[in-house]
Amino acid sequence: LMIIDGSSLLFRAFFALPPLKSALGTPTNAVYGFLTMLIKLYEEINPDYIAVAFDKGRQTFRTEMYSEYKGNRPDAPEDLRPQFSLIQDVLKALGI
Repeated sequence: LMIIDGSSLLFRAFFALPPLKSALGTPTNAVYGFLTMLIKLYEEINPDYIAVAFDKGRQTFRTEMYSEYKGNRPDAPEDLRPQFSLIQDVLKALGI
């Protein structure tokens, strides 16, 4: 079983690649980078199963207990935001 921190991998992919957009103007660089890294990990590890988990949002039990938890982090860049739902759609289509 390979479990991937989807939010972390998507952020990493976004900042690692130059801006890319679809023909409709949708940002896609993070999705492209995410899938490239996912394929590489799959080939290296060859797991029987893959699970990808994403952060749910800013409000969690941790922020309820400690309001300053990750409080200094900026919001996700505008071009990254739509790619979260896009990568989740792609992963669902892949059966992940």
